[in-house]
Amino acid sequence: MSSAKQTTAVTKVMAMLQEWDKGSKGARVKILSNFVSQCSSATGPELEAEFAQAASLFLARLTAWLRLTYMVGTCLNLQLRALTIFLSSSSGHKFLAEFLEVGGVLTVLEILGLKQAKEEDKAQALRLLQSIATAGRKYKELICESYGIRAVAECLARSKSEETQDCARNLLQMLAQGNPKYEVQVYKGLIALLPSTSPKAQQMAAQTLRIVQPIVGQANPNIVEPLINLLRTLHLEVQYEAIELIKDLMKYEVQEQLLRGLVQVLIPAKEDMMRRPEILDDPDAPEMKQPLPVFVQQAAAAKVIGILVREFEDIGEKLIQLRVVHNLMVAMGNEDHADSQRQASITLEFLTSSYPVVDEHVKDAMGEALYQAFISDPEALYLSMDAVQADVLRSNKVNIPGIVELKE
Repeated sequence: MSSAKQTTAVTKVMAMLQEWDKGSKGARVKILSNFVSQCSSATGPELEAEFAQAASLFLARLTAWLRLTYMVGTCLNLQLRALTIFLSSSSGHKFLAEFLEVGGVLTVLEILGLKQAKEEDKAQALRLLQSIATAGRKYKELICESYGIRAVAECLARSKSEETQDCARNLLQMLAQGNPKYEVQVYKGLIALLPSTSPKAQQMAAQTLRIVQPIVGQANPNIVEPLINLLRTLHLEVQYEAIELIKDLMKYEVQEQLLRGLVQVLIPAKEDMMRRPEILDDPDAPEMKQPLPVFVQQAAAAKVIGILVREFEDIGEKLIQLRVVHNLMVAMGNEDHADSQRQASITLEFLTSSYPVVDEHVKDAMGEALYQAFISDPEALYLSMDAVQADVLRSNKVNIPGIVELKE
């Protein structure tokens, strides 16, 4: 650049910075808007050229304004977008270092926890943090050291925006990958999200756990209870992710704990069967015919067990030793929930066709007439079953100890 052009560029930048320093909100918004529209994909060197080698002066002003105004939300989204341009620019590590030196990460993380912050502002804050995490392992560690895992996880759980939740999920996944010092902490944070009241957060947590689990290597026993409780959901997308995660965990040391839990919930506890959702006690609420969550869980557990015994050769034997046959028959006798009856019947039929000793015990427990109806059409058995037959199923005493042989 010639000296004349350089002088002109410097004069232009100094005039812009002086205008910024006057403190007019309107002027600053105009400057930021122009910057975002013109430099959205600029590299570090291009940003320096744009500001006549004084880009750091503009970045410092922008960072200071953010720290002064983020609590009240003044142009917050625009400020975050402008900062993201600096921090995500190729060959712009200088800008990243300057932002971190003044505590920029802590400021952005605090935005995630602000009740008054808009969802789109939180989403942009998460994108900014992604730009920092992309820079490498030490930057991921810095976010984690600043209690970033908790802040991002809480944002995911509380957010009402799918866009914000998706940004949070992506960031948690990034923080678990290539970050051995904190990967277990991210893993535990995802487990803590499973009992969330947000179905979308539950779905994303289970989905991300499937990615993070192989990275961590060992399964935490604390994952079992909240994962099995996910089967109570009425949201099929959540149930799907829970089932897929259960399948993945069959390779880990929590396999037996999961199998015991699945067999156990085939027979809901009496106190759970008596517990009604609070909305059903509201006299002004419309009449609802949704099944109790424990019955949804019962049907899902029967379905999962059927999937497991089909996909894993040794699972059937282990489940039989855990009295799965007895519990499946009890679920088949649940006249309050047709899907529990149907799923349990389908799974039990597969076990009877695969294990001769199961077939023998089931036939003895059911009696000839019910057994024939069961074998001929297990999926539709519940439609023709009477109260006496349902009681026979619920009262069965089937117990098959020992390991049995698969049919050839």
